[in-house]
Amino acid sequence: MAHFAELDSNNIVKRTLVVSNFDIIDENGNESEEKGILFLQKLCGENTRWKQTSYNGSFRNQYGSTGDTYREDLDAFISPSPYPSWTLNENTLKWNPPIPKPDDIVTEHMITTYLWDENNQEWIAETENI
Repeated sequence: MAHFAELDSNNIVKRTLVVSNFDIIDENGNESEEKGILFLQKLCGENTRWKQTSYNGSFRNQYGSTGDTYREDLDAFISPSPYPSWTLNENTLKWNPPIPKPDDIVTEHMITTYLWDENNQEWIAETENI
């Protein structure tokens, strides 16, 4: 099965549909993204826009889920920024906070994890006894 993300005019994923491998195989027996797009345009409307996505994230960075953005310049699906202050690292395609996250701390009796506080632009420690 192949997965295709429908894009709006801003390259935001509207939905993702599954297409049978039978419907994306070309005359040479190879998988064809273009053939899948034509199949979906016939099914959903010729003005719809589609990009193939990988369920296991093996290409185009990650699975294109509803709300993600397809970046043509990177040929990748990117999740929305978790916070307004975070920036996208275009090499790793991951969102980076303005201040690096401290390492979580695990001891015999407690776990300390850190959560981002957007209002104060800092990491807040949360400690849990175990």
